[in-house]
Amino acid sequence: MTYFGFLLRFLVIPIIVFLITAWWDNKNNRVNPYFNNGKAVWIGILVHVILAVVYTTPWDNYLVATGVWYYNPQLVTGIVFGYVPIEEYTFFVLETILAGLWWWFLVRRIPEPKGEFKPSKFGRIVSSGILFVTWAVFTYLFFFGDVRFTYLSIILFWALPAIFPQFLYGADILWHYRRFVFTAIFVPGLYLSLMDIVALTDTTWSISKEQTTNILFFGILPLEEVLFFFITNILIGFGMTLLLSKLGANRFAEWKANKYKGLP
Repeated sequence: MTYFGFLLRFLVIPIIVFLITAWWDNKNNRVNPYFNNGKAVWIGILVHVILAVVYTTPWDNYLVATGVWYYNPQLVTGIVFGYVPIEEYTFFVLETILAGLWWWFLVRRIPEPKGEFKPSKFGRIVSSGILFVTWAVFTYLFFFGDVRFTYLSIILFWALPAIFPQFLYGADILWHYRRFVFTAIFVPGLYLSLMDIVALTDTTWSISKEQTTNILFFGILPLEEVLFFFITNILIGFGMTLLLSKLGANRFAEWKANKYKGLP
């Protein structure tokens, strides 16, 4: 299966389904009053697409250049930017759109949590501190650890700095919407992990055995690939929730009124 064939089957088709669902929901004025809807969602998805391409491109080029990932030359077009085929850049965009549309699908169907929102600056600081320590550990492993930890450590070295400001800004908001956020992350993370088995079986792409822990699911799916799909959906799910929830907007308004001083 070609890489573009994979994208068409497993990303483009679900995106079309969710676009039709979004159109239908708009037609029937189905909204969640606790989140911004409509144009704001499209802007949120666009922002995440731009961030995904900009932030992921150097990281992905490093992985391909060092042989952590590699592609079957017969199953890609051969159009390459840097070390990475155009199909991979297309994947960045499509995964973000799919995750964003799934987020929008859910936000219209999962009700507001019953409990009252309890702001917690202490919780945000503690969770951010734990995240920073985790990042430091895996940064050390990336630069000085055994080669088998390369893929695992570089994922966390790359991703955790982007999650850190999300926790610092709104870990308590994310916890308030934990049921919704979990579903927004878990379903696409699991789906893409399982679809990855198809790509690995067809050798659409391959993963270095020497630079992974060799912890495999179903005998073929590396732990690192599962982590990658879940952590990219964490970035999108957290970002969309903080950007579009009324709680996130109110916190930003307070921070702005305080002339962006200190933690909001």
